[in-house]
Formats: sequence, C-alpha cells, structure tokens
Amino acid sequence: MAMPLFHKIHSQSAQKLNTALLAGFLQHENDENIRKTHLFEGRYENIYLNHQHIPQLNLLMTEAVILAEEITATPGLRAGYWFNYMPPGSITLPHTHDDNDELLSAAYYIYVPENSGDLILHSGTDKLQLQPQEGDFILFKPDVSHEVSKNNSAYYRLSIGINFGLKTNPEQR
Repeated sequence: MAMPLFHKIHSQSAQKLNTALLAGFLQHENDENIRKTHLFEGRYENIYLNHQHIPQLNLLMTEAVILAEEITATPGLRAGYWFNYMPPGSITLPHTHDDNDELLSAAYYIYVPENSGDLILHSGTDKLQLQPQEGDFILFKPDVSHEVSKNNSAYYRLSIGINFGLKTNPEQR
C-alpha cells in the first residue's frame, strides 16, 4: 500500500512545548556558536540549535521519532533537525530532502501567525497547499518537492524541519 502524500498530526505536547521552544530559540538564535546554513536573500533558512540550548527539544524529538517509526513501520530511527525562522516577506524555494539516507521528512510548527506562509507539496504536476497550525507535524516522503509561500504577515513564523533515517550508532537520537 502506497504512503499518502503527507500525514498531518497535532502534537500531544504542543501547548507545553511551544512556549519554551519559542523562548529558547529567541534567546539563542544569535549566539556566536550557532551554526547557520542555506543563506538565501539575506536569511539563513537553517539554524541549528539543540537540546543543550533548549532542553524541551528532547521531548519534541522523542515524539517526532515515535510518529516517524509508526508511519514508516521502521524501528530505530534517528532525527536530524533545524529551526526555520521566516520573517515577513520571506519564501522558501522548492526543494527535497532526499540527499542521504532519509526515510521521512517533517515540519513542526511552533509559531504561525495568520498569512505567514503555507506549505506547498508538489505531486507530479499538482500542488497541494497546506495551512499549518501551531503544534502540527506535517510528515512526508523526503523526495516530495515542497516550498513555503510568502510570509504576508507582519510577524515572523517559526518551524522546525526534521529528517528521519536509520541510526548508524546506538548513541544517535
């Protein structure tokens, strides 16, 4: 049976976690030692904070891995993740996450003001536009091309991108 184009699941812990995730991100996003990649139009699309910066990321990633293992029917997955801070006027161009050994990809939404951009999934010539809500996981195959429409709000949007693959050593999450 083929996997659906996406799964949208609301986090059981969203109310508890999102306030702490947002506060931790804002506190540490400009720390000197924070790795940032994918510079596009003056904005780094990927900002790498971890559980040492924000301890609540452990809870979120545990929940994410459980969901991914259920969807893929594959035990022993690990998650790699990054924050995506999207100020007003920003977009994310179409791309995929099938560069390495990924089995599933996801976006988790922390702060989503109205009109701050939709997730657009491409399936052949079709485009599926999803309006995420705070606390949503949207999970999809890593080879699904996706983008984010323009943030037309006056506020930033904050999400976490996640890729799931097989653990290569027992210490990986």
